[in-house]
Amino acid sequence: MTGAGSGAASSGAVSVSRGDVVAVGEVVAELGDRSAAGIAAAVGRAIRSGAVEVGARLPTVRDMARELRVSPATVNQAWRALAATGAIVARGRAGTFVGAGAVDAPLGRYQRLHPRGDNVFRIDLSRGVPDPELLPDLTAAVRALARDGAIDHLSATYLGDAMLPELEAVVRGEWPSRAERFTVLDGALDAVDRVLTAHVRFGDAVLVENPCFPPFLDLLARLGARAVPVDMDESGPLHGELAQAIAANDPTALLLQPRAQNPTGASLSARRVRELAEVLSGTELLIVEDDHAAGIAHAPPRSLGARLPDRTVHIRSYSKSHGADLRLAVVAGPADILDPVVERRMLGPGWSSRLLQRVLLHMLTDDAARTAVADARNAYRERAEALRKALARQGISIPRPDGINMWLPVADENAAMVSLAAAGIKAAPGGPFEVTDHPSSDHLRVTIAAVPHGEIASVAAHLASAATAPPTYRRIRRT
Repeated sequence: MTGAGSGAASSGAVSVSRGDVVAVGEVVAELGDRSAAGIAAAVGRAIRSGAVEVGARLPTVRDMARELRVSPATVNQAWRALAATGAIVARGRAGTFVGAGAVDAPLGRYQRLHPRGDNVFRIDLSRGVPDPELLPDLTAAVRALARDGAIDHLSATYLGDAMLPELEAVVRGEWPSRAERFTVLDGALDAVDRVLTAHVRFGDAVLVENPCFPPFLDLLARLGARAVPVDMDESGPLHGELAQAIAANDPTALLLQPRAQNPTGASLSARRVRELAEVLSGTELLIVEDDHAAGIAHAPPRSLGARLPDRTVHIRSYSKSHGADLRLAVVAGPADILDPVVERRMLGPGWSSRLLQRVLLHMLTDDAARTAVADARNAYRERAEALRKALARQGISIPRPDGINMWLPVADENAAMVSLAAAGIKAAPGGPFEVTDHPSSDHLRVTIAAVPHGEIASVAAHLASAATAPPTYRRIRRT
């Protein structure tokens, strides 16, 4: 290979076949800064200038590190930064290639799902958020803490535990598995991001449910990891599909939502937990569980950590049950997995506000707040059942969802969205939730929490009409 300091790339575009690997010196010509930022900048310049063409296969992380005399971790960090811009893409065992998004960064799935300035609908069923009228009274919790003097000392220290010991004691008593370490992070997505960043490397395969929560796919793309879909039913990921995905992809991690899965509303059954654990017992996969609907889901808390505690991280978010602005999630799992996350965080935000933790602790133990959460859980179940039965009367049968979302099959996504828009209703398109580019069927995600109680029959009629709306142009579906 050409040395790192050569100017081989300066005379024009590198001519390589798709199977050949570009020499290190051609990718990072005239490299002066051997930091991750310097490597990323040099590779980015080579791609933008056309010196290395779209589709070219790049050297491996190990080869780059050896030639540049830096650590693989440094190259790995540079590769992640480039993947986040769409400049490079990992294709598993095939290697890493210059991506088609090298000039213009691809639009994230979450941005496609929630475009800005889109608030002209009379009923918005697209947002995936709880009914604010059903949240417990946050101001009552703050007043109670102020009256009792429980928050006076919290603002004066940078030291102390990342998680209030009193909060840990409360959540430990109802945790679905034994866990060695507990901590608090800034919501479920923050927790997923930090755990994956600490333990997933560029090019790793990560198993995800299909369909999947779009921000998970965006996070994996920015890490340069490869999302591998595992199909599911109303009881969670299919164990046979999981076994096949493991055998074919040599994955590093599995990311799943154990109950009220977004977007389908599916929850793990006890039998499915046993089946998945049996498949996973012969592997070393990191398991990351996002229990985002704790408190408002009817399914009991279940975790693969009950059978595989040495490599399961369980995340419990309180945004949908107690309020998104708390920005809190409790995370528990093995010390060797969570300690690096906590230690790295101390170099940034340090900890999640202990004041907000104290507010959450109050609401988890206060009778009025607990009653409010239970009432919300029952209200969401009633709305879901009413809407599901109304759809059944319109000829549309779907499994009973848990939580606040419903996965509605439609003949054509675009036609369904247009049909609903004509009625002043917005739903979320199913495309951003699909892991594969060409799903076998179309869907919309409907947030049942946002359906006005008096309009369930009307909304169901509009949803049924949208579900059968024919496409406005002929489309060839690929399977």
